[in-house]
Order: sequence, then C-alpha cells, then structure tokens
Amino acid sequence: MGGAKFRKTKAGVKLHLRLVFMEKGTSYPEKAVITKKEHDRGQLEFMVDDKECMYVFDRGYLDYERFDRMKDDGYFFLSRLRKSAVIRAIYNFKLPEDTTVLSDQMVLIGTTTTQNSAKNYFRFLKGMDSKGNVLHFITNRFDLSAEEISEMYKSRWELNYFSN
Repeated sequence: MGGAKFRKTKAGVKLHLRLVFMEKGTSYPEKAVITKKEHDRGQLEFMVDDKECMYVFDRGYLDYERFDRMKDDGYFFLSRLRKSAVIRAIYNFKLPEDTTVLSDQMVLIGTTTTQNSAKNYFRFLKGMDSKGNVLHFITNRFDLSAEEISEMYKSRWELNYFSN
C-alpha cells in the first residue's frame, strides 16, 4: 500500500484495526480506520465503543486519563506499558509456580502530578516474550489469572508476523 511521504523508509499512513477473535484461532476485522502519521491514542475514541469487548493494544495507545475513563465506563483493556512508567505497588498477587509471568500487582500508575497519573487502581504484570525480553502490561481485569492475561497479549503478537 502506498502512502504519503513521511521519511525515506516509512510511509505516512497507519491502519488502526479492530479484530474480533473467534474460537480455534480465527479472527476477522470488524472496524478499521486509516490515518495520516499521528499519535495512535487519538483513535481510541473511534475504536473503543463496545463494552462486551476486551481491548488489547500496544504502547502507542497509552493514555492514563483514557484508562481511568475506560475503567469508570465499564470497558476492559490490556496494554503494554512503557518500562519507564512510574508504578506504585499497592498489593502483590501470588503467582503459581508454573507460570511464565514474572510479577502480578495492583498498582497506581503515573507521576505524582495529577495530569500524568491515573486515579483508579490497575493490574500491572511483567512477562517475557519468546526472545526473553521483559514486557510490562497494564489492565483493569482483576478477574482473570495472570497467565490468561499474558496469553491474551501473546495472541496479539501473532498478528505482527509481517512487522519489524
């Protein structure tokens, strides 16, 4: 697909895609939007509109204020979190011995300034990808096991087979 010039090696458009995952590993696109090169999180208004869904997205969609609104409004999400994010642990959940999850905590996220912090409690997990890299996750799902949350995010990776 061609796109507007952004850099010599990158196109200036993005495809934001909402997929519905079915049983047996199948999925289908339900909603899509193409944007010029702009911040991903601006598309959350358009993409997040069904309280029956579990939204799984990457770090580009991080928005603590939005996380608070999603939790308050009854939407469920799981996102990667930047390793530099400020986390204040409130409670450490016990992990089973046979898990690939490194830690599972209830946390407050953000800095001490109101504009850069969330007001709600969230769940913060550390896990490893297949290359041994430690990944940080944030979610508002406390009803799932740490392993279920990790597997949910890993299912998103399967879509990245063509990316760098």
